[in-house]
Amino acid sequence: MNREGAIGEEERVESDAGEPCISTIVVNYNAGSLLRGCVDSLVKCAAGIEVVVVDNASSDNSLTLLPESSAVRVIRNAENLGFAAACNIGVRAASAPVLLFLNPDCHFQPGTVATLLTELQADERVGMVGGLLVNPDGSEQAGGRRAVPTPWRSFVRAFGLHRLGGRWPRLFFDFHLHRQPLPDAPIEVEAISGACMLVKRAAIDDVGLWDEGYFLHCEDLDWCMRFRQRGWKILFVPAARITHALGACSKDRRVFVEWHKHKGMMRFYRKFFGQQYSGLLMGLVATGVWLRFGLLATYYTARRCGRACRRA
Repeated sequence: MNREGAIGEEERVESDAGEPCISTIVVNYNAGSLLRGCVDSLVKCAAGIEVVVVDNASSDNSLTLLPESSAVRVIRNAENLGFAAACNIGVRAASAPVLLFLNPDCHFQPGTVATLLTELQADERVGMVGGLLVNPDGSEQAGGRRAVPTPWRSFVRAFGLHRLGGRWPRLFFDFHLHRQPLPDAPIEVEAISGACMLVKRAAIDDVGLWDEGYFLHCEDLDWCMRFRQRGWKILFVPAARITHALGACSKDRRVFVEWHKHKGMMRFYRKFFGQQYSGLLMGLVATGVWLRFGLLATYYTARRCGRACRRA
């Protein structure tokens, strides 16, 4: 397999013994037809991939739409355990030395998995790689290439101080890397998105599993922080293009998602920066986080009530 990753639809990602060298773990919760589209794109992208769907007690028909295939295995949880816990269940059930963590609202083009695998295996110190996440219209999403949103960086972004980054780039750094020009080749980054992560099992054995203290959101940042603390490199691969229908699985429960997102932010800040920042500053950070949640919750609730009134 060459480094450019140019392959056809019949490319296989198998070990010499014929066993799959990649196990894909897809955490599903009421993804509907998106789950089937995700699995179908994987099958077309590369043969020989094991797919483990971990379902968090979905109430829709997403599982019934899955193809009948020996390569697709479904694990049904009796309740919604959250993203991190479901990923860990998938890790324990998977058999391959390389694991692909994938959201059900992602769609691959042929060759994408092989391109990611090539870069993952190019350096023994690379522990995880991610691709270029794009919206259905082809524009780049935030999150595919990330800088860690430290409390200071989040403060800078929240109050618009990133506009001073041109004069004082180190002090007022903007962690929204997707606003920067797309690199021509894979680059090392601080973090990638949990929507699509290709990870070596050896790295997981060294770093540990996902932190199940997070229910939804920020668990991917936590994992990336821990990977880098253990000396593993994280790569962003711009040639690996993944369409991601961001928010499609959570559009009907925005307040629920925002609650867990902001709760995850606070866990992340306390875990990794609680000893670096004073109690006063962490208190200001917490105030800002929960104020932001309150504003968003009010907005989403008002918008939902407005739609209900218009339908009445």
